[in-house]
Amino acid sequence: MKKIDLLYEGKAKKVYTTEDPNLLIVDYKDDATAFNGEKKGTIHNKGIINNRVTNHLMKLLEKEGIPTHLVEEISDRETIVKKVTIVPLEVIVRNIAAGSLSKRLGLPEGTKLDSTVLEYCYKDDALGDPMVNNYHIFALHLATQEELDTIADYAFRVNQFLSDYLKDLNIELIDFKIEFGRTPDGKIILADEISPDTCRFWDSKTHEKLDKDRFRRDLGHVEDAYQEIMKRLLGE
Repeated sequence: MKKIDLLYEGKAKKVYTTEDPNLLIVDYKDDATAFNGEKKGTIHNKGIINNRVTNHLMKLLEKEGIPTHLVEEISDRETIVKKVTIVPLEVIVRNIAAGSLSKRLGLPEGTKLDSTVLEYCYKDDALGDPMVNNYHIFALHLATQEELDTIADYAFRVNQFLSDYLKDLNIELIDFKIEFGRTPDGKIILADEISPDTCRFWDSKTHEKLDKDRFRRDLGHVEDAYQEIMKRLLGE
C-alpha cells in the first residue's frame, strides 16, 4: 500500500491517504514540540520509537478487547491505520500527581492519588486545549453520553492493563493522554498514539523520567530516555 496525498500534518505525525478510502498511512516525525507548540526541537529517532512502541502497545490492548485503529506496521516510521473521525477530546488518565495537575491543585509532584483521575480537554490549539467536563462536552456536541461512557470505560481499562504490564518492566505509569475516533459505522476505537510523547513514564526504582518531560524541562538525555523505553518494551 502506498501514500497518495498528504491529508494532515500535525506536530508529531503526517497522515496520508491511500488507494483504500478506509485506510490511511501515518508517518511519524522526529519533530518535538511542547507548550502548545511554543517550544520546538528534534529528538533523534523519536518517530521510529513512537511508531514501534505505539503499535506494540496497541497490539497488546487489542488482545485485551480494546479496539484500536492499528492495521499494519509497514516500516520503522509508517503504519497503516483505519480511517476514523477523531473525537475532539484529549482523554487524560492520572495515577500520580505531575505536570499541570500538580500546579493546579498544589500537589507535590510524585504524590500518589487515592483514586485514578480522568480528565478531558477540548482539542483546539487556538484555545490552548482547555479542560472541559461532561456538561461542556454535551453542550458542544463533542460526544454523546453513550460515547463518553465507552471512552471512559476504555480509558480505565487501558490504564489498568498498561500499569500492570509496565510495572513488570520497572516502569511506573504516572499519567497519559489518549485519543479516540469514530469509524464510519459509529464505533468508538482507540486512535492516535501511546508513546513517551503522550505518557509519563518513570523508572520504578530511581524515579528517573523516561518521557517527553526531559525535552519540556531541558533535563537532557532525551534520546536516551526514549531509547530506554523501546529497549524495555521491545527488548532492543
